Amino acid sequence: MKTAVIAGASGMVGSALLPILLHSDEYGKVISLGRKKLALEHPKLLQIQTDFSDLSVLNEHCDHVYCCLGTTIRVAGSQERFIQVDHDFPLALAKATLRLGALSFTVITAIASDENSRWFYSRVKGNLENELKQLGFKNLNILRPSMLLGPRKEFRPAEWISKQIMVLFSWLIPAKYKAVKDTAVAKCMMNAGLQNIQGDFIIENAEIVRFNT
Repeated sequence: MKTAVIAGASGMVGSALLPILLHSDEYGKVISLGRKKLALEHPKLLQIQTDFSDLSVLNEHCDHVYCCLGTTIRVAGSQERFIQVDHDFPLALAKATLRLGALSFTVITAIASDENSRWFYSRVKGNLENELKQLGFKNLNILRPSMLLGPRKEFRPAEWISKQIMVLFSWLIPAKYKAVKDTAVAKCMMNAGLQNIQGDFIIENAEIVRFNT
């Protein structure tokens, strides 16, 4: 059976994805990378603690990688720290796991990711996408979700208000922009990784939404 690596399992999407990976018959081992140990035990689960600046602690063969790393500029505290978490760490993870035999890399970026964007957030995400494409994974899946629905550890007032509006008027909002559940993103990630189809794939929000059910 295959080995999966998940980075960011304590976050919104990562915490939804981890149990799905653990209950999949496709994976005999799931390696979780994170700064803190999770309050979870499972026969398949191997936890490795790292701050992602040094991935030498990861030295086991892996097949599929799921990257759920991400933050906000407010939480990060600066643009430099945001770049580190949302660009540098995912790219370092991709390079490290590629050397360890990974064939598939699946990552979350964001709607409207574009290296030429005037918006800093979208530009960082776009740069990550382009650099990942240069690495040569057999299968690369880039998910671009819209606003995420699910539990967060910290309360974000502006985001909370936006979510209420998007849910209330969801019937008016095109699928490309609809808010999407964390579980839908998680299911879509594993579906893409397990298909392991050769090529680079951009999965837009409209396609992710269909996993909402």
